[in-house]
Amino acid sequence: MKRIILSIVFLTAGWVTAQAQTFNLGIKAGVNLAKLNADFASEENRLGYQVGAWARIGGASFYVQPEAYIGSKGNKFISFTNNNNTEVAAEGKVKFTTLDIPVLLGTKFGAKNLNFRLMAGPVVSFVLDENSSFSSAYDQATDFDNYKNQAIGIQAGAGVDVGSISVDLRYEAGLSNISKSEKYTQKPNLFQLSLGFKIL
Repeated sequence: MKRIILSIVFLTAGWVTAQAQTFNLGIKAGVNLAKLNADFASEENRLGYQVGAWARIGGASFYVQPEAYIGSKGNKFISFTNNNNTEVAAEGKVKFTTLDIPVLLGTKFGAKNLNFRLMAGPVVSFVLDENSSFSSAYDQATDFDNYKNQAIGIQAGAGVDVGSISVDLRYEAGLSNISKSEKYTQKPNLFQLSLGFKIL
């Protein structure tokens, strides 16, 4: 399924690029609100950052937007000893620094200096650094403190351009399990809010 999605996106991206009438290049920075969905404990969202660059290639209405940015994502896991979620049995934290490379297909409408955009596409995340701390109870019960060095997800969202300024709001859903554990599945999910500036 993942290969089919990626193939469709890259074929469509190639077609849009071939029809390209405009090319833009910009920089961006923003915040992430991320968590790792897990079935063994409660999760808490963690605030992170992103900073990088983007390109936009396309025509009057449709475009391809590849990006590359460094970001941080994290999560806090909490398990409880009772059903009222008042007595903590164990907890753990994990924080990733990643290189994220999304390839988004989008459409835009409006005037040249004020337009609105919708976009979606796959994203590959490469883990550059992982910092985790788990209690001994978590280590013994879950065996999940080792993570893979990459993950695949899909992003979707909306944006607005005002002159050279771009504002994007997106949701990213993890498609692949980032944990090496055979017991549990963990998929990163996050919201992104970013501010971009067009330099070309």
